[in-house]
Amino acid sequence: MFLKTFGWSFAVSLIALVVAFLYGGTQALILCVILGILEISLSFDNAVVNARILERMNPFWQKIFLSVGVIIAVFGMRILFPLLIVGVTARLNPVEAVSLAMAKGDPHAPGSYGFLLHEAHPQIAAFGGTFLLMLFLDFILARRDLKWIKFLEIPLERMGKLEGASLILGMAGLAAAGAISGEKQGVVLLSGLLGLITYFLVNGLGNLFDIEEDDETEGAHSDQIGRAAPSGAAKLAGKAALMLFLYLEVIDASFSFDGVIGAFAITSDPIIIALGLGFIGAMFVRSLTVFLVRQGTLDEFEYLDHGAHWAIGALAVILLVTIVLPINEVVTGLVGVVFIGAAFIGSVQRNKRASVREQAELFEPAKS
Repeated sequence: MFLKTFGWSFAVSLIALVVAFLYGGTQALILCVILGILEISLSFDNAVVNARILERMNPFWQKIFLSVGVIIAVFGMRILFPLLIVGVTARLNPVEAVSLAMAKGDPHAPGSYGFLLHEAHPQIAAFGGTFLLMLFLDFILARRDLKWIKFLEIPLERMGKLEGASLILGMAGLAAAGAISGEKQGVVLLSGLLGLITYFLVNGLGNLFDIEEDDETEGAHSDQIGRAAPSGAAKLAGKAALMLFLYLEVIDASFSFDGVIGAFAITSDPIIIALGLGFIGAMFVRSLTVFLVRQGTLDEFEYLDHGAHWAIGALAVILLVTIVLPINEVVTGLVGVVFIGAAFIGSVQRNKRASVREQAELFEPAKS
């Protein structure tokens, strides 16, 4: 199962490393490895969230995520997205943007590719941070029987009973980000508002098509004796799966913002960035997502969902803070790893306690 799931990632990574070495020698090879590790460490929580969404899709759409989704992740977010941002920011046409990227240049030098991308960071961080903050809030404010960090999750669940609590807190977070962003306040608030609109639009359309398809399926089978209506475990297809796929891609893009920007602190070479972040990092994140789905890991280790969403909340706050205060990408990556690691350990301990209780009940003498 491991080789079947991760085989393509290892093969593509090996090819990427060979290309990096041929392109820039040992230094390029080392930088490529560092960027790949950076992307994977930043994306543990991404893989968990992706897996929980992906398991709702039927096999066809899972394959779409692994094929079309990889193309979007590698070429769309790691190559085209930075070019688009630089092109819009500097008012360059596509050819000029590509020429500027291939010129590399010092990211600290005004007018260079890395410098222009860094200058656009407040808008990017506001959009991605607001989107991820809403994702965290909608999860953590919902009523759940299972709780991990109880002293926080219990009062947050109570807060969630307030109508529109997630939107109120999300807007408050965006307002706070705007208040500290100084002369960038206008673009920060606009970008954050676009992040809110994108979240509600994609999430809302996904729910709408999900309901419509459920109704159509129930109507089609209501007159067939002995056939039950689809259960909650039914896999999504059609329009509902398409919207869920788009939702998944937006989430994936939001997670990649910090990695793409942070990569320019390591190298300004777009080829090395694409090889490290895309062909190594993104591929392994996809494989990890599939592994979690096929192994049923999220059902076996039930706190992983909570750990991933707390990591998302931390990442959202970090993105909003970086509008005015730089934070090293290593810190961002470690935060995600710590939350996921703690959730995994907590899940193992919970499973052990449950096993002990089951054994005690099994061997407990029958009472007369």
